[in-house]
Amino acid sequence: MAHVIIGVTGGVAAYKSGEIVRLFVKAGDDVTPLLTKGAERFIGTRTLEALARRPAPDDLYPHLADADLLLIAPLSANTLAKLATGIADNVLTQLALAFPGPIVAAPAMNTRMWEHAATQHNVELLVGRGVRLVGPAVGELAEGEVGAGRMSEPSEIVDVCRSVLGRSVDDEWRGRSVLVTAGGTREALDSVRYFGNRSSGRMGYAVAAEAARRGATVTVIAANVSLPPPPGVEVVEVASAAELAEETFARERADLIVMAAAVADYRPSSPGQQKKKKDDAAWTVTLERTEDVLMELGRRRRPGQVLVGFAADEGEPGLAAAREKRQRKNVNLIAFNDVSRNDVGFDVDENELVLIGPEGETHVRKRSKEDCAVAILDCVAPLLAPS
Repeated sequence: MAHVIIGVTGGVAAYKSGEIVRLFVKAGDDVTPLLTKGAERFIGTRTLEALARRPAPDDLYPHLADADLLLIAPLSANTLAKLATGIADNVLTQLALAFPGPIVAAPAMNTRMWEHAATQHNVELLVGRGVRLVGPAVGELAEGEVGAGRMSEPSEIVDVCRSVLGRSVDDEWRGRSVLVTAGGTREALDSVRYFGNRSSGRMGYAVAAEAARRGATVTVIAANVSLPPPPGVEVVEVASAAELAEETFARERADLIVMAAAVADYRPSSPGQQKKKKDDAAWTVTLERTEDVLMELGRRRRPGQVLVGFAADEGEPGLAAAREKRQRKNVNLIAFNDVSRNDVGFDVDENELVLIGPEGETHVRKRSKEDCAVAILDCVAPLLAPS
């Protein structure tokens, strides 16, 4: 049984909070509802108290010590901004600022509000601090529009909370050393231009954050990543494939290595030392191979060490190539993502993976990269040598 505090903010989606409370209570959990004044315009405090079978707290702080999780559902754009900037002007935002345990939140708002640069910046800040966001989903909104901003369904939100509650610091991961590469390398063409790729580093950072949350000691080799660093993680910044290789091989003794970075396969053989001036002549560039870091790690892999690679490829032929890649490069697990699609993979918040391992394949349906990271480490866990 867990003690869950459910914070409810103002918005039409507040009506779903009653079902969330009901699902937790049905499972035997102890639920404390906590409503903002805005939420009370959409759902009554007494309704949630009746479903929770306990009153909302009159005094905040006695309820902090024994709460296992804080869930905010729905999370409005206003409260999201307050949490991101540390404003504590009501009982819920005060609790969020003081709460020592895990926080899960389910955003719900108009599509244009969700997509606004200010909201996305606030989302990055919260995720960077370890807040687990669920959704929002794409669907019909209260205004009759269709788009991103609809609160996820109660069952999905409760499932994520169960996942978080079940994965506090785990003795299986405590003290493990984990190395993650993230982002995309850049190969100099001249003093200004470079060859690069669209990898943002979100997937690698999500894996690093999840490993740290499970209790591992985590280092990230970050290639040109502009995201807030995951909490509790050491970040080593690099630019090129050669720099990434050097820093990775310097830490190759890690118990688990996850090569999530998009490392350039080729680089200009003779990069210019100065900016090439524009003229009417064609510019021919000769490329040479970079070192295959994953292949070399597979060759050096020691007994008990787990090595995870990524395969960004296209469609069924790409999936077939990923299967062959796992064998050829002596990798425990390959995560294949289909980059022929624009709704998953590079530089977006969601991904869809096929995890190819020694015991078969697991299809991870489209979901947030944070939830993909959970799936990856769940597949890795049985492969770790006993600590």
